[in-house]
Amino acid sequence: MESKQNKKTWFVTGASKGLGLSLVKQLLALGQNVAATSRNPKALIAATVGTHENLLPLYTDLADDASVKQALALTVEKFGTIDVAINNAGYGIGGSLEELSDEEVRQSFDINVFGTINVIRNVLPYMRERKSGHIINISSIAGFAASTGWAAYAATKFAVTGLTEVLAEDVREFGITATVVLPGGFRTNFLDKDSIVIADKHIDDYTTMREAQQRLLQLDGKQGGDPEKAAALMIQTAFEEHPPMRLILGSDAYKRATAKVETMAKELEAGRETTISTDF
Repeated sequence: MESKQNKKTWFVTGASKGLGLSLVKQLLALGQNVAATSRNPKALIAATVGTHENLLPLYTDLADDASVKQALALTVEKFGTIDVAINNAGYGIGGSLEELSDEEVRQSFDINVFGTINVIRNVLPYMRERKSGHIINISSIAGFAASTGWAAYAATKFAVTGLTEVLAEDVREFGITATVVLPGGFRTNFLDKDSIVIADKHIDDYTTMREAQQRLLQLDGKQGGDPEKAAALMIQTAFEEHPPMRLILGSDAYKRATAKVETMAKELEAGRETTISTDF
């Protein structure tokens, strides 16, 4: 993969820890050019064991369109192009909608959704000009089959799933492809206090939801997914002629997706007569 033909320039958000850091390390090991955004570029440099000729660490406020635009311009200035954009930055937010404040919900949408849109909006002109490129948006299995206690998080990830499905259609004529990744539980720091926010307000009545929430949080460090394998598969998609539009990762994600599809199929069939009865 180190041949000139296979050398690509990658723009990766949320790169200083977790899956983002796994991606950056593997890409650098493959001799790829990597522009990596983080709220803490120093931590990124430390985590990748020093500076690399092929690494451009960037402080970027993903919620600020101008900041994203500048980061992409600096990437093109250094490497000449952007072949792959990976929207990895995001965090979990737990609590019932009644408990979550307006500010908590809006902040989660700013990073998980609008940050992703800001990158897409500003990277597409470069990709359209070259009539090639691949955009990888990391959603979650919660963006297809959500679970109790994480309504706002599911809302952000459903948004990422939906926008990617349409994006893939919109940019096909330019030779650009898009993939949405729907991971289950992977053994990263996603469940620690730096990557997940629980509503400040607690309503005692939500006992079932709180129990389910705690069961998930207790999986920290015990998740079944290997982030290195996930990163390798994501990287592989960018070298495929026809990359998948949906990439579901993890046996737990497969089970949740399968159960959702089966339930939806039964509901559709059971309500078929009612559904079609509204036609003229």
